[in-house]
Amino acid sequence: MLGFGADRLRADMNRLLALLFHQGVLDEQFLQLQQLQDETSPNFVSEVVNIYFHESEKLLRNLRTLLMDRECSDYKKMGIHLNQFMGSSSSIGAKRVRNVCVAFRAASEQNNRAGCLRGLEVLEHEYCYLKNKLHELFQVEQQRVLGGGVRYPMHN
Repeated sequence: MLGFGADRLRADMNRLLALLFHQGVLDEQFLQLQQLQDETSPNFVSEVVNIYFHESEKLLRNLRTLLMDRECSDYKKMGIHLNQFMGSSSSIGAKRVRNVCVAFRAASEQNNRAGCLRGLEVLEHEYCYLKNKLHELFQVEQQRVLGGGVRYPMHN
């Protein structure tokens, strides 16, 4: 029974990953990140992704603050924040978030406030979706790892 549970959890993880790749949420960079995880650093991916989440929250706050000032939006600073967001998103394989940053940056380069407001809305939506799905993935992985370590005696 234990093996079945671990197999089911592994299949759940694979299905979720396949969905995220199919939807274009993640790209092959995420797989490369996973390959860096081993027994010596079993939480490597979740630790890197949590750093990404922490930094992304700051960038989103900064972008929101810049856009809330109706009179003076600093489009150059917005572009800097978006470049940082694009780079960190690329490094973890967050393809859709990165692509939204590209479109948002194009609006900021044109000093298009309405386009930037729309870009921020889409960026926040994609970021939240990514964050929720990766948390779901890490929870399933944690259940699989914890379940795999438990051994029950066999009764004949």
